[in-house]
Amino acid sequence: MTTKDLLRRYTAFAVIATILNLLAQRLSLSIYDGAASVEIAIGVGTLVGLVVKYILDKVWIFDDRRTGTATHAKLFGLYTLMGVATTAVFWGTEYTFWLIWETHLMREVGGVIGLAIGYVIKYPLDKRFVFGTGAASDAKSV
Repeated sequence: MTTKDLLRRYTAFAVIATILNLLAQRLSLSIYDGAASVEIAIGVGTLVGLVVKYILDKVWIFDDRRTGTATHAKLFGLYTLMGVATTAVFWGTEYTFWLIWETHLMREVGGVIGLAIGYVIKYPLDKRFVFGTGAASDAKSV
């Protein structure tokens, strides 16, 4: 896979995970609108986005073919650990937009910005510490 193809694929998957994250947040907010509803929605969206992005990255970005429950648990744990700092960026940006504008539209704008920054930071961490150097991660320049 070329670097250009890898970038396109990674970007597309980041967009998919972002959309599903925000849809999960909207669903959460439609079900519960009480105390800490925004915080709960952000957490729900994060979990959905994390699982979706892990599956897409493992298979289509890093071409990781390892199987088994123990292997997936270890990889998912490492993947989640690499996302701690990037999740802080995402949550901080989204929640700051919410606190400033107090509208769900601006909260989502903050979420998109925070997730985009986080995904850019996360790729090299996942490549090095989670998936190693799989065939797809050794992209050749065009």
